[in-house]
Amino acid sequence: MRDPVRSYRESAVRGASPLGLIVILYDEIVRSIRKALRAFESGDVEARTKELNHAVEVIGYLQSILDFEKGGQVARNLSNFYNLMRGKLLETQIMPTRDGMEMLAREIAKVGAAWQQAEKSTTPSAPAGNMKLPELRLAGTAAPPASGTSGEESLAGLER
Repeated sequence: MRDPVRSYRESAVRGASPLGLIVILYDEIVRSIRKALRAFESGDVEARTKELNHAVEVIGYLQSILDFEKGGQVARNLSNFYNLMRGKLLETQIMPTRDGMEMLAREIAKVGAAWQQAEKSTTPSAPAGNMKLPELRLAGTAAPPASGTSGEESLAGLER
């Protein structure tokens, strides 16, 4: 039987605009950090580590699709933000605190809200299905999809 939450998320990815895909990934990062916080509070080190690693992977993916030629200073600022957040997540792995995880979730949610506002204020220039995103191979997973696979399928693999 298929997980209805996963089905809903996959459907959202397929129907999202390019900016909507970014918003979904920011939501996924925040969701992972909140799951890590719950795991921290219950003393589940393995789950905390898994969720924080997932957040780092999604941030790495976002950083990998930055276009520095077209994005200019905004892309450089985002890259710096992503570097800072990944560093903070790694610090949190070593010395986890409730306040640290809450701060990370809050800061990433703020930037995600800005992307959401940008999405609302623009008209989609192309359907998400036409957007080519780089493929991502997560540690411990099968080989990346065959060439020609849409980026949204790679994107769906980032969500849990």
